[in-house]
Amino acid sequence: MKDILLVEDNQELAELIQAFLRKEGFSYYHALSSEKAFVWLKSHHPQVIVLDIMLPGQDGYALCQSVRQTSDVPILMMSAKSAKSDKLMGFELGADDYMEKPIDPDILCAKIRAILSRHAKEKTKDSIVRSGSLCIDAAAHKVFLKNKLLDLNVKEYELLMLFIENTGKTLHKDYLFNQIWGMHSESENQTLTVHIKMLRSKIEEDSRHPKRIQTVWGIGYRYEEV
Repeated sequence: MKDILLVEDNQELAELIQAFLRKEGFSYYHALSSEKAFVWLKSHHPQVIVLDIMLPGQDGYALCQSVRQTSDVPILMMSAKSAKSDKLMGFELGADDYMEKPIDPDILCAKIRAILSRHAKEKTKDSIVRSGSLCIDAAAHKVFLKNKLLDLNVKEYELLMLFIENTGKTLHKDYLFNQIWGMHSESENQTLTVHIKMLRSKIEEDSRHPKRIQTVWGIGYRYEEV
């Protein structure tokens, strides 16, 4: 998982920001346009989006609005536009913060750290996650089915949480593998199939006819709450 999605069409500024992100230990992906960012977001989940407003083609406002339809990922907008109306537009569309250009990279990195810290605290407030008869104690990494503790390994737990976070969505096999094992993992894609089978054996009433983790043939899997 990348820490930051940077959407900025000014190559010189983007390279400066990336240098500071590397120095601060952040991983990132750089997109030159909203369209490229949107394609990347279909199969990746960054922790923060740093988004320029004035972009070629679809502007940053439009991308922010699109992202907010499906995700609560923090969005930090950047723009040379300093009018109150521009800032209000950003916040109304779901931006979490707004920085005026020229950007001070040190301040930008400080804002990113603050956003990550705040977002992490908000997540831990609701450490109990429920999905039908499943109950997950996210703080303790424990999963209960009808009040019975399940013995899940680390990857099974991560898969289950990823499925629950995307309830009702069809997730591609490659996306699942990359999110859990990493794009550059030495593991093989067959590892995903094996872990899906093991997870089903623990959370399904009949693993041969699964109701929670459903196979979408030729694509991947879809999780449904039962």
